[in-house]
Amino acid sequence: MNLTGHVIDVFTLAADSQYLYALFMLIAYVVAAKIISFMFAKILLSYAAKTKTTIDDDLAHALKNPIYYIIIATGIYFSVQSLGITGDATLYFERIIKSIITLIVTVGFSRVAIIFVDSFGKGIAKQTKTTLDEEMLPLIKNIVRLIIFTIAILQILSIWNIEITPILASAGIAGLAVAFAAKDTIGHVFGGMSIYADRTFKKGDRVVLPSGETAIVYEVGVRSTKFRTFNASTIIIPNSEIANAKIENLSWPPGNKKVKIKVGVDYNSNIDKVKKALLFVAKKDKTVLNDPEPSVYFTEMGDSSLNFLLICNVKKIEDVFATKDALNTAIIKKFRAEKINIPFPTRTVYNVK
Repeated sequence: MNLTGHVIDVFTLAADSQYLYALFMLIAYVVAAKIISFMFAKILLSYAAKTKTTIDDDLAHALKNPIYYIIIATGIYFSVQSLGITGDATLYFERIIKSIITLIVTVGFSRVAIIFVDSFGKGIAKQTKTTLDEEMLPLIKNIVRLIIFTIAILQILSIWNIEITPILASAGIAGLAVAFAAKDTIGHVFGGMSIYADRTFKKGDRVVLPSGETAIVYEVGVRSTKFRTFNASTIIIPNSEIANAKIENLSWPPGNKKVKIKVGVDYNSNIDKVKKALLFVAKKDKTVLNDPEPSVYFTEMGDSSLNFLLICNVKKIEDVFATKDALNTAIIKKFRAEKINIPFPTRTVYNVK
């Protein structure tokens, strides 16, 4: 007998034998899984390695094993089905295979979803100076995983004909209990999300806190935000409080910042001379911008002085305090040179006899 005839006899015997037919079917699925796995390794992965983006590499690696095991599980299912077994054994076997395939699909889908969330989140993180998005990224990924696997578990329960309505009701009650117990933590997290969404401030911004202190935003976290004061101490405020508090952001909007200096002079002073002296000092300072030009206003006649307001602009908020110091120093020197007196507060007491 030649080789061709022998092969034909083998296949004829396999066709007549349900067990051999099931075995050959399983082998065929295993071979198909190996071929597809080889294609992933040699073709898709090598092609993805040549592209500039890494997302296709991550997707290929994430889907390689799930697709392989889905094909194997499908082969096992159809191989056993070909045996023609009936009764409860077939029913339970079918449910087990469907549950396994559901879990494999869930793992693959979860990996793909996390890849897209990670890629999208890192893209946003590069464009912002706050660390909030980097810290929230693991939280978002965990929430995505929880949602996907919860749906998978519900699907598996449905496969086994388990009533899920009581489970959902129990889960709802348990969820309310957990939410009530962790209401402060949840409030902090949502407060952090609101800070991120509203772009209230970012790391490095100079702000005025509800307590009246001026501080620099040091770190915006998921639960709390840290502020660095000018005496090198750190103030930590929960995000839920920040979301409901009035905070003045001195660094926003970006651009020129105003410097305001109030000056009081003697009632005998020449008003025009005072204005000229103040403008001279402002225009001479290197940090003061010429556009818009500095301006001086005679604001009021006080109890013991004529009060003026000098307004000028600097490029950034960091220049405000240094410019105030320089201008105050220069104003004192200029007034002394021009014989312009700055009066002390006085009070007249009448002695009635």
